[in-house]
Amino acid sequence: MSDGIIDLGEYLRRREGGQEPVSTFALWGAEGERSRFALPLWRAIYLAAGARGGVLWDSGAGGPLTPFVVLDLGSDPARTHFDWGGAHERNLGHAPEMTTVAGGLSVYLGEERGKRWFLLVEGEAGGRTEPTGRDREDILFLAGECAGLLFLRDFADEAR
Repeated sequence: MSDGIIDLGEYLRRREGGQEPVSTFALWGAEGERSRFALPLWRAIYLAAGARGGVLWDSGAGGPLTPFVVLDLGSDPARTHFDWGGAHERNLGHAPEMTTVAGGLSVYLGEERGKRWFLLVEGEAGGRTEPTGRDREDILFLAGECAGLLFLRDFADEAR
């Protein structure tokens, strides 16, 4: 990837065991400047061996997750519903905080104006365990990039 272009082929070949799969790259909610979330989301999905990921928020009262930006590598149009049943809230300490659940992971990004923000990555059924070492560090770094976009560039103010 020396030319700076996202190469999904390598990721998909590894995920499919060397077979040449049908590739999908569906981005939802990334109009205009929000497209800046595409690269950190793709990299987090890749590192977590996931199928889709997104930046989502809830109202802080345990309500449903509302998608802000979603990248889906398995379906077009992108699947925007994440049914985590509150599992993303297990470790709401200092941001970033990573939580893993069966088939996915959640990183708490922070809270602003009554909305709690999360980076979620879902894998296929029976997804791998919590990333460790360099992969974990890189995912937390990417979560920090997303948090910076949300809170320092004021994208969080766009959430309705």
